[in-house]
Amino acid sequence: MQFSLQEIQEMINEVDLDGNGQIEFPEFCVMMKRMMKETDSEMIREAFRVFDKDGNGVITAQEFRYFMVHMGMQFSEEEVDEMIREVDVDGESSLSLS
Repeated sequence: MQFSLQEIQEMINEVDLDGNGQIEFPEFCVMMKRMMKETDSEMIREAFRVFDKDGNGVITAQEFRYFMVHMGMQFSEEEVDEMIREVDVDGESSLSLS
């Protein structure tokens, strides 16, 4: 199952608590928690593929930033780095499904 741009926008709208049209870090965390609770492993894989621009099974910090910019989410580099650090178990500044 793939997420359409409309579905992604609906997810964003649901967590845009202050209604400013942007997703701040705490709102992003809420969105990701909801996705994890409400989805099965295949849906998580599909969401991962949205971020994994080159399809190599790894989301680099650069790919993550690219997604954030093109979806209109305005995070500072520090916020993006913090998001990655929170889930980066091997210290490679990247995320993988394995």
